[in-house]
Formats: sequence, C-alpha cells, structure tokens
Amino acid sequence: MTDKQYQLYRQRAEVSYAQNIAASGAMPLPEAQEKAQQDYNELLPDGLGTKGHRLWTAYDGDVEIGVLWLQVEQKSDGLHAFGYDFEVRPELRRKGYGRAIMHAAEKVCRELGVVSVGLSVFGSNLGARALYEQMGFEVTAIHMRKRL
Repeated sequence: MTDKQYQLYRQRAEVSYAQNIAASGAMPLPEAQEKAQQDYNELLPDGLGTKGHRLWTAYDGDVEIGVLWLQVEQKSDGLHAFGYDFEVRPELRRKGYGRAIMHAAEKVCRELGVVSVGLSVFGSNLGARALYEQMGFEVTAIHMRKRL
C-alpha cells in the first residue's frame, strides 16, 4: 500500500468501521465515530510505518480489488497474526478475490512462521462469515445483543 492509498483507505475505513459498529447496535453513530477514530489512532499511530502492522492493496493486473491489514506479534507460543481489516471492493465481490487475498495472506504468514491468524467479523456480515468458515476459521467468541 502506498502512502496515498493509505490516506484514502484510512478515511474510508474509519467511516465504514463506525457505520458497522452503529449498525451492530453496540453504540449510537456519534460514539461509534469517536471510537473508530480513536481505535485507528491507537492501532496505527505511525500509519504505514506502525511497527508490527502490514497493510496491502490487492490487485488483479492493474485493477485495485481490495485491502488487507494484518498485525503480527510475538506471544509466548510464537508469532500470531490478527486481521484488522479485509475488504474487496463491493462491485468485485463473489468473484473469488476474497479467497485469493486470504490465501496470499496465509502464505505470507506461513513464511513468517505465524502459528495462528485471528480476525473479527460483524454478525451481520454473512458473506464474510461464510468465507472465513469455509477457509477453516473457527468461532472463538460471540457477542450478543437484544434491542428493547
């Protein structure tokens, strides 16, 4: 990912993250917007240069198809990766690009010696959940909410 791509990604990603938080019912949109900005500021204080974080733009030829953001960190049993963001452009979804990006990420992680990859997905994102389950991800926690 280039610096220019990162700036565009960051603006778009914060808005999308806030909208997803609010849509999940976790908090109203104004608070979700504050949380999104705070989370990105804390997680990526040095942008693309933030230690332990890797951000990629995925391509098919010259066409940008999506993004991937992984954090890799050492824990007592080895290196672990966490996928903070993974997105395929909406008009290009359901064409195999998501699966291809995930396979490429797994290859990089294996080359680095990563022992596990984690991620979070909003409950309403059924397409992503199905893809992750097909790729062998297992549910480790579920947050539930009931609107009154």
